[in-house]
Amino acid sequence: MQNRLVSILMPFKNSQPYLQDCIDSIIAQSYEDWELLAIDDHSTDNSYETLYQYSKSDDRIKVYKAEGNGIIEALRQAFQKSKGEFVTRMDSDDIMAENKLEHMVSQLEDYGKNHVALGLVKYFSKAGISDGYAKYEAWLNRLTKTRSNYSEIYKECVIPSPCWMVHKYDLITCGAFEPNLYPEDYDLTFRFYEHGLKCIPSNQLLHYWRDYPTRTSRTHEHYAQNYFLDIKLHYFLKLDHKPKRPLTVWGAGFKGKTIAKGLIKNKVPFHWICDNPKKIGKDIYGQTLQPFEFLSSLKSPQTIVTVANDNEQKSIVNYFESLNLKPVYDYFFFC
Repeated sequence: MQNRLVSILMPFKNSQPYLQDCIDSIIAQSYEDWELLAIDDHSTDNSYETLYQYSKSDDRIKVYKAEGNGIIEALRQAFQKSKGEFVTRMDSDDIMAENKLEHMVSQLEDYGKNHVALGLVKYFSKAGISDGYAKYEAWLNRLTKTRSNYSEIYKECVIPSPCWMVHKYDLITCGAFEPNLYPEDYDLTFRFYEHGLKCIPSNQLLHYWRDYPTRTSRTHEHYAQNYFLDIKLHYFLKLDHKPKRPLTVWGAGFKGKTIAKGLIKNKVPFHWICDNPKKIGKDIYGQTLQPFEFLSSLKSPQTIVTVANDNEQKSIVNYFESLNLKPVYDYFFFC
């Protein structure tokens, strides 16, 4: 098997405390035919020097100073320099399981092009993992085990950014890292979905995802809630919205209002429904909120659901099923 090069793309910035664990886990891979393209996104600590020392003793490690700014430009630069037939991404504060590359290469060799190799992930932290992250981990792994990732794509990013591998040809077909859309991992996931790349099921734990207070996804504005809602709406209107069918928004909280404003901005007509008696009949942004039963009067509606409560979501699903409406065709959970 070890004759097909894997390009590992890894932007890094001020990762000094975690780099040794990260790089040692890459060097320890059972699959040895890889190259690491590490791009220093203007670190102010000793991260660059640490990686440079590694590169002196292992010529598979290639370290560059960023030509631009930010993670997308760093990924773009790394990809332009890559030579591998397969491409994957790594976060500089995480750890690979020893068989990660071997397992993913084997998956792609078995399934061929037009597929995304995946693996299970596990969060770890000195301070312990929050209930939110534990829930996300369990949800993500359930989808990966059953290859049902795209079935809930509008809820949250369904492919973990540092735990996928694709043929380089397929990544180019999907536009690689050309779009300047954040969150960049969620945008790429939507483009895998758009171009029909099939997820390969896996029950192998391949990636250890480090959590800590200053992690980029916790602190950078590009990973704030409004960016996630913007990208969900962008791709919904592009890929799944059927303009000839009536569109409804279910929920009038922060997310519901944000989606409503986005639809108004894009001049997309919609009905607004909810199950909160205090809001029914109110006028918000020129739209009168209707009771959710209003949905049954519409012919072949599509619905964006912005209700986050798990129990309420179950009741909403039951209601959709009573109307013979199908997920990711008739209704889409945006949270």
